[in-house]
Amino acid sequence: MKPIRPLVENQDVVVVDVAASVAQAARLMSERQVGAVPVLDGERVVGIFTERDVLSRVVAAGVEPARTPVSSVMSTNLVVADIADNHEICLRRMQQAHVRHLLVLKEGRLAGILSMRDLLALEIDERDEAIHLLNAYVHYIPVDLSPSRSGS
Repeated sequence: MKPIRPLVENQDVVVVDVAASVAQAARLMSERQVGAVPVLDGERVVGIFTERDVLSRVVAAGVEPARTPVSSVMSTNLVVADIADNHEICLRRMQQAHVRHLLVLKEGRLAGILSMRDLLALEIDERDEAIHLLNAYVHYIPVDLSPSRSGS
């Protein structure tokens, strides 16, 4: 079980202020090529704005992106993890909540954000390591260290 700490420790977290417009948030998400941004009120996380929110709460609802604050269309049922959690706990939490992004907190403050893709890549790496070790074990040929009996 790999910890998530290395994934978020040096992460440049893209966030938006609670007063930002949907258009500003969407532009930032596009520029930074991210599918979700935490929404902050000061330093407090109050929501998350995702691509799914853009589709269902903005486009499908016919809302004007330039005039709508992100706070009125963001998701507020936050799914979070602690920076000390391992990737398996995080994957399970995301699957149970049916979300693709997980906010990571350190001492109650935003430390980063992880996507399902980030965690699945970590899962694949862990399984590749296990396969490599199992292959090494299966193909291990012990060296015979007993004294040679040739010439007796």
